[in-house]
Amino acid sequence: MRHGLAVLIGAAFVALWPVSSSAQDRLCGVPVSGIDDWKIATQAEAGFDPRKLCAMIDELDRRDSNIHGVVVVRHGSLIFEHYRAGQDERWGTDQGRVEHGPDVKHDLRSVSKSVTSLLVGIALDRKIISDIDQPVFSYFPDMAALRTAQKDRITLRHLLTMASGLAWDETRPYDREANDERRMIYSADPYRFTLGKPVAAKAGAKWNYSGGDTQLLAGMLQRSSGKFIADFAKEALFTPLGIGDFEWLKMPGNGEPAADSGVRLRPRDMAKLGELVLRRGQWNKRQVVSQDWIHESTRTHMAHFDSYPSIGYGYQWWTDYEDKDGRRSSWISAQGLGGQRIYIHPGLDLVVVITAGFYADDRQDALPYEIFSTYVINAIR
Repeated sequence: MRHGLAVLIGAAFVALWPVSSSAQDRLCGVPVSGIDDWKIATQAEAGFDPRKLCAMIDELDRRDSNIHGVVVVRHGSLIFEHYRAGQDERWGTDQGRVEHGPDVKHDLRSVSKSVTSLLVGIALDRKIISDIDQPVFSYFPDMAALRTAQKDRITLRHLLTMASGLAWDETRPYDREANDERRMIYSADPYRFTLGKPVAAKAGAKWNYSGGDTQLLAGMLQRSSGKFIADFAKEALFTPLGIGDFEWLKMPGNGEPAADSGVRLRPRDMAKLGELVLRRGQWNKRQVVSQDWIHESTRTHMAHFDSYPSIGYGYQWWTDYEDKDGRRSSWISAQGLGGQRIYIHPGLDLVVVITAGFYADDRQDALPYEIFSTYVINAIR
């Protein structure tokens, strides 16, 4: 997370980024019709300068970057999509050079965490769970031997905000056994592995990025709904959104869906998730998840980056803002390893989806943010 660096890079490119002669009087990224139920509008109708969107593509071509897709939705209509071939992975397995397009699924990686948050909200709406202040161990009575007085204080709310207090380290390289996420997904019992971790902080006191917290949410959903999270997602979220082509990859250790990183979707369908949040839980006039849940899950509950005070964390969603010319511009995002992003900007009625292959490349932070902030937003008239 290096948004400060991204802002500086973006500012530099504003100055160096005139509309090239090749971008004059042409349209780029016109969405393909007839693929799904997205409404399609012209870029001009949505308030964009088409030349600047073309210039963005020219700049990506010039840099030969490993951006795989950019999808833009404004005022509820799909107005731009651009796909690029590039090196890609399938949950860490090299896929070589992939020809990306509107029908090609992409790893979401940790964007999966935000999907899990939506499913917790739906379960709460349906009263499958009663409230998010229930102790986590109430869903795992078979693991009572792992309980301590400190662990008994951990609630679902703490899992949602990644403030369980359980010791967890995902900062080490993923191919090293010391990485706790890797150890969890290869464990025969990921829930026992996570709940067995020692306590490093009081529940609710400290934010610490943890795929283990997210996987415990999936275990809670499974035990309360009687369905694995992928099956619950298909019935409660994906089918209502018209998403029929999805994968939820399984942990090799026990064969259950990896809630923290395993979802694969088309970028157009990622945009549906963003639009659902932007419309406060509605899709095609159907309330898929409650407005209250969208409000609560996408507001800042934890602020943790001293160097970047604008960045916060909700219930498995990121929050951010920028102050410019006396006005505050705020947005929400889902973020995944490699540069996977869903940006939701309520003030501009805008959703931007980016997929990329920067799995071991620092550009996964700066370049997606630059596309969103410097290119797409600045293309709005």
